[in-house]
Amino acid sequence: MLDPRPGDFIIDGTVDGGGHAEAILPHIAPTGRLLGLDWDGSMLADCKERLAGASGATLILGNYADLPSIIKREKTGKANGLLLDLGFSSEQILRSGRGFSFSEASRNEPLLMTYDDERVPARDLIAAISEKELADMLMNLGGERYAAKIAREIVLRRRKAKIATSGDLADTVRAAVPKNYERGRIDPATRTFQALRIAANGEFENLEKVLGSLEEILMPGGRAVIISFHSLEDRIVKQAFRTMAKESKGELLAKKPIVPSRAEVIANPRSRSAKLRGIALSS
Repeated sequence: MLDPRPGDFIIDGTVDGGGHAEAILPHIAPTGRLLGLDWDGSMLADCKERLAGASGATLILGNYADLPSIIKREKTGKANGLLLDLGFSSEQILRSGRGFSFSEASRNEPLLMTYDDERVPARDLIAAISEKELADMLMNLGGERYAAKIAREIVLRRRKAKIATSGDLADTVRAAVPKNYERGRIDPATRTFQALRIAANGEFENLEKVLGSLEEILMPGGRAVIISFHSLEDRIVKQAFRTMAKESKGELLAKKPIVPSRAEVIANPRSRSAKLRGIALSS
């Protein structure tokens, strides 16, 4: 769907550990260029190591929402293609030390949940907002049906002591929901942690911002390809692409999202909720 070709300039706005970038580079060689962005400095360091020696790759610490200003600053010109993989890296969960995980091994990590230090950490976020705002956030960003009960438990707990670590939050959530939560299919803390991560990093706002800037990022005929894992993310992408198509600003590369095959889901269970959509800007 991205269709990278020799000589193209491709932007990987969520370069992470470099898996997609490594796959793209041979297609645009020998004269093509790749700009890789990531908000997480540790992941960018891993990517630099992985792509060491690869020609045509430039890696920058940054937020894809700021791409219009980044490409002006770097004087790259507009791109032939933009790839965004909105999935959350398992490497970030395991190694970040920033409280992304509710696992026992991570329970003493500070409850930050931010990709960098410029954002308000999750522990401060849940300490400051009202019970209703908290419940709405858990419902809207996490799809958590026990949002009201969890919000109430968080408010009661924070009156006694600050919820400072990932373990503090996980214990609070587990105490608020029924013992047979989701019949044991997922940990009770899953949706709360997801909602807080999205809120702490402004992930939906960033996505809406970059979607509104595609004509500043891509040249005519350029392609934007986005992989989402959250139903609300996919809805934002779908609506933006459909609006562009209706206004003759672009052409959908597929009418329906591309989803992983059964074989891929078996091999990689994390892919099960992935949806891939793409659009080519009008020439």
